[in-house]
Amino acid sequence: MIIFHTLYLFYFRVFPSVKMKIAVLGATGQTGQYLVNQALQQGHTVTAIVRNPGKLTVQHEKLKVVEGNIFSEDSLKLHFQGQDAVISCLGFPASFLSGVTGYTLSMRAAVNAMREAKVNRIITMTSWYTDPNSGTQSSYLIRFLLLPMIRSVLSNMFEMEHFLKKTQDVNWTVVRPPGLKNLPATGKEFLTHEGYFVPDSNGLPVGSAVGRGDVARFMLFLLNSNVWFNKAVAITTKNE
Repeated sequence: MIIFHTLYLFYFRVFPSVKMKIAVLGATGQTGQYLVNQALQQGHTVTAIVRNPGKLTVQHEKLKVVEGNIFSEDSLKLHFQGQDAVISCLGFPASFLSGVTGYTLSMRAAVNAMREAKVNRIITMTSWYTDPNSGTQSSYLIRFLLLPMIRSVLSNMFEMEHFLKKTQDVNWTVVRPPGLKNLPATGKEFLTHEGYFVPDSNGLPVGSAVGRGDVARFMLFLLNSNVWFNKAVAITTKNE
């Protein structure tokens, strides 16, 4: 059971979930590996679409690892057939020379493939501060050092978010976590906010990092909830 709340302190409870067939993009990444393992533990059937199948060493009777091109509608369509949902944990490195395009290109391919395969649910992840004007309340270090360093990534995430907002025929959710730590899932409550970061009562950001395992936990929770259909939600975990 997961308990989380918004800044308005409403509580939502998730009861035993429906087992689904999930196609996972970015399954060999750090967050993706947490998500695959948690999905299998929850009884879901997972198709991991990866560039190099040898990088995913997990073995499970409900796991199928296939080679695919995340930028090819035709490649993805083949593996999306029969799936209940798509979850993307894809990430792309910053680029100071040519810019970042992976988020938009892969999402366009995924959405087009979903239409062909008749799959209409996708959950993906970006980050806090994708809007270039949203970091004004962040710390000096984040605002003037970190954000400029990763702006090429955040800008393409922002473009992808706007692409999804214009998509009318797919149920999508964008999960925006803060900085990511390579830590497993906890039982902590989630703080959520429909915005570019999670603010406290004074409008200042709450926390600065969350475990990748908890991001995966939240994304899997969304499989059985319509709370954030066609919305982007900033998340963090509540400090004990």
